[in-house]
Amino acid sequence: MATMSASKYRRPLLKLSGEALGPDKGMGVDGDRMLSIAQTVKDILAIPVELAVVVGGGNFIRGAQLNVPSIQKSTADYMGMLATVMNAIALQDTCESIGLGTRVLSSLDVPRVAERWVRRRAIRHMEKGRVVIIAAGTGNPHFTTDTAAAQRSIELGCDVIIKATKVDGVYDKDPKTNGDAKRFTKLTYQEALEKNLRFMDQTAIALCREHKMPVFVTDMNVPGNIERAIRGEDVGTLIES
Repeated sequence: MATMSASKYRRPLLKLSGEALGPDKGMGVDGDRMLSIAQTVKDILAIPVELAVVVGGGNFIRGAQLNVPSIQKSTADYMGMLATVMNAIALQDTCESIGLGTRVLSSLDVPRVAERWVRRRAIRHMEKGRVVIIAAGTGNPHFTTDTAAAQRSIELGCDVIIKATKVDGVYDKDPKTNGDAKRFTKLTYQEALEKNLRFMDQTAIALCREHKMPVFVTDMNVPGNIERAIRGEDVGTLIES
């Protein structure tokens, strides 16, 4: 394998929300956004690194926010997990359309469209230069895809989670409504907890803190930001122990 001295991180995990794959209004997937993300993935691999991607499903359904009295909370969460499978196979096809090798590994058994999640299998795919796209969260209800990203990054021996968002880092207050909001360049998990900065859900934060997994929050809408984050440049907020 080629020397990875150009990158601060050897094996990043990229966390993408479902909204990152969908249109600005309405539900479903947006072809142009998919192609843009696929090209970003290609640029990341060229650094070079070994890459895993965890996708959300909010562009189809958010189980945690589904408010239908006749549908149980656990069922709503499983619906959300299935939405991530749809995003994962859409991203897989788009990546492969520009020449990338990919594998979708799902925490729910859907053998017609994805491999079953097996840690050793995922690591082997990454070592062979394939993009591992992780679907269906943890496979359990009541856990977010943020928690899935934390869990899988630890299992895969990743050295950072890149959380791609619509904001260029973590702020002390909402920058959309506060002109004097301050962006943090670096934070410890203790500082983030004391300041109640909710860049991920609390279960995910606890896992990352316990296992000393850094999280880098950056704006995915700025071209090249994700690659620069992986190289260690100051294009967001780094949270670490």
